[in-house]
Amino acid sequence: MILLDSLGEWVGVNNLNISIDDVSPHPQSSTKVLERCFELIEIFNDIKFTLFIPTAYWRTVKPDISTDTPLVLSDYPEFCSEVRSLPSKNFEIGYHGHYHGIPGYNDNDEFKNLSYQEALDKVRLMKLTVKNAGLENTFSPIFRPPAWKMSPDSFRAFHSEGISNFAIFPLSFCDIGYTQAKTYKNEDENKKYKKSYATCFPPFVPLALKSQTNIVYHACEWDKNYLSKGLTDELRRFISSNNNTIKFNFL
Repeated sequence: MILLDSLGEWVGVNNLNISIDDVSPHPQSSTKVLERCFELIEIFNDIKFTLFIPTAYWRTVKPDISTDTPLVLSDYPEFCSEVRSLPSKNFEIGYHGHYHGIPGYNDNDEFKNLSYQEALDKVRLMKLTVKNAGLENTFSPIFRPPAWKMSPDSFRAFHSEGISNFAIFPLSFCDIGYTQAKTYKNEDENKKYKKSYATCFPPFVPLALKSQTNIVYHACEWDKNYLSKGLTDELRRFISSNNNTIKFNFL
């Protein structure tokens, strides 16, 4: 695609995707964030969002956000119906772990240290849970590891189950204090995988336009990266100021 400015000069194209993690039946990490998405859709008709959904979200560590039991998708038909009815022009759905963490131990490390067989069992459980929820035709074969942590064997297990598109963490972010990408141990460089690396993580990594811009937000309201009204307004201004060079895309 070639874009021209008002004088007919070529201005180039920058692909842009917006993803939102932890969309779930949790009352504080729910579909309420979609209100912000639809506000943006009213302004930018062809904008694209990738929603990453855990199949049985279970926060157990922090008392103020923990739940007694996992939030298995099939137990929440209204949530599933809402996800199923999202316009395919603007939304795609990706996998974001089963529990997201290790119940009773950590809320984020589900795939950090798994062996191949452990990861394979987990991937199959995720796919079965999605099928039981009637969402097998709604989810796309794309995975973002919880907190971006993922063992090399987990990459291989997903690939063997037909999921080889990974939305992951760039090693360059480690320079500012993040360490998630180190868990990949270079397995993410395998050419048989399709990789989508995050480029912006407001407010920690500010908005900036690249040839492939992948902006990451969260649905959980306790997270500073939650797509709040303020961050939505910032995103709207960012898109508007660069709209003549942006092409929205899915991952």
